[in-house]
Amino acid sequence: MTTIVPIGPADPAFDQVAALFDDYRAHYGQPSTPEITRSWLHDHIAQNRLSAAAAIRADHVCGFITVTIMPASLMLGTAWSIRDLYVAPHHRRSGIANALLQHVIRNARAAGAHRVALQTETDNIPALTLYTASGFQPVTGLEILNLTLDPTREDPGDSAGPVPKAMRG
Repeated sequence: MTTIVPIGPADPAFDQVAALFDDYRAHYGQPSTPEITRSWLHDHIAQNRLSAAAAIRADHVCGFITVTIMPASLMLGTAWSIRDLYVAPHHRRSGIANALLQHVIRNARAAGAHRVALQTETDNIPALTLYTASGFQPVTGLEILNLTLDPTREDPGDSAGPVPKAMRG
């Protein structure tokens, strides 16, 4: 039996979640850095920038999901954003990912959230299958844009002149 539980930095299962989070990062090509990963995850959860839940079977963490809650300004509500969902390879295809996903959907609904959003790669067919089976639909008419900040270079907007008055802090 799998139990889904919220995880905080003081939770006895936190270290297992942090180790699995490091595996998740390595799965996507990042170097394994267990202590740095643990510290990063600890800080983000402790500062309420990220919340996490773990799937636990027989006292072993076998998957996790992380979420951020953002203002939905136009609706004067909130939108939940699933940031990470990962199941240890030997526990896949056993319903754990779906249990984690449904946990977040239920909690978002209970909290009165306007929507739950997520993103994944277009070639991640298992994830896309899970998400569409749970009712998630592609968003059309929007583009995802990123500006990768390089501390050794000036930002492109810096040469455009002064910051408009409405944007100043």
